[in-house]
Amino acid sequence: MAKPLPVSPLARPLPDLATIAGVRLSAVAAGIRYQGRTDLMLAEFVPGTVAAGVYTKNACPGAPVLWCRTALTTPYARALLVNAGNANVFTGRAGIQACSDCADATAQLLDCPPQDVFLASTGVIGEKLPQDRIIGALPAAKAGLDDNGWADAARAIMTTDTFPKAARRDVKIAGTPVRIQGIAKGSGMVAPDMATMLAYVATDAKLPQNILQSLLSSGCSQSFNAITVDSDTSTSDMLMLFATGLADNPEIDDINDPALAEFTLALNDLLLELALMVVRDGEGATKLVRIGVTGAESNLSAHRIALCIANSPLVKTAIAGEDANWGRVVMAVGKSGEPADRDRLSVAIGGTWIAKEGGVVENYDEAPVVAHMKGQEIEIIVDLGLGDGEARVWTCDLTHGYIDINGSYRS
Repeated sequence: MAKPLPVSPLARPLPDLATIAGVRLSAVAAGIRYQGRTDLMLAEFVPGTVAAGVYTKNACPGAPVLWCRTALTTPYARALLVNAGNANVFTGRAGIQACSDCADATAQLLDCPPQDVFLASTGVIGEKLPQDRIIGALPAAKAGLDDNGWADAARAIMTTDTFPKAARRDVKIAGTPVRIQGIAKGSGMVAPDMATMLAYVATDAKLPQNILQSLLSSGCSQSFNAITVDSDTSTSDMLMLFATGLADNPEIDDINDPALAEFTLALNDLLLELALMVVRDGEGATKLVRIGVTGAESNLSAHRIALCIANSPLVKTAIAGEDANWGRVVMAVGKSGEPADRDRLSVAIGGTWIAKEGGVVENYDEAPVVAHMKGQEIEIIVDLGLGDGEARVWTCDLTHGYIDINGSYRS
């Protein structure tokens, strides 16, 4: 971009970040696309670290996604290398070769097999990745590895993000203190269909890969897979969880073990916090929108209806204009293709029911609705009156800022 983007009015400051035993990170400037800022992050994990991941279902994934899917067939990770400014997508054999070259170079530096190196790229699609610049920056990245490198790493992976995103939780597994900490990037091309743009979480907990993967997939469904900015599923979406095992908690071999309950809740909460930061940083966003759907025929049906409302440009622009246009919500429900009955449908905004069972609530008080629409956090509830299905998703409003950013993304 020609000039820095203004920070989102919904931004959140970085929390008090700590260290994760067995994880060191660094951030360097490789000059991939941006000038005068870091654009390459390296994370090193202690030998024995276990990895789990979920990746985009976009049918045109980037070369790094293909690399990581293959690397995840073994349980271990020693390194994570992420660049910003170039997505390494739609680059054919050159993209695959770039991944191989970067993994080989990183493996040599850290003395590990290339398949233990995970890769990610984010940025412009269709341009050849300048892997020579990345490889040339690796010695400085290795030299800069630090236990406290989390904040710098979060900044290095930003593209159109206006603030770095991170979250932390401290909990216990069977009385043993463990920590979970993660970073994320994303603000546009956000309609995850597995995870998000890029998000990386690490813990010092000792957990086998099958449980780690189950925890991540389950937590993703209620967080990163419940957000949307613009309905576009990125070619580079990736969410990974790394467990170093250095907390040395008692062995866990069942995901339903009561000893894991506190950890599970904390992980789910951290994933949701990171996901909501992505929505808060939605390109041009000025409002965070929570959409709840109840009374659907199934939870899946409720989820699809909620996303249809969240992705509607008419709903999103009405919210941007602070107009409680509930008719647009009804329209979105009707076009979803899911079971709905006009004469059972009810809509509430900010806790005030505007429409009930197919009609406007007579003499409803519009004042609290008007006041609610002027706030930064908007809530829309839809009840279909058909069954017990329910879901919640989050989105943001749609302003001219989204056009400004995406109309000049490559310039």
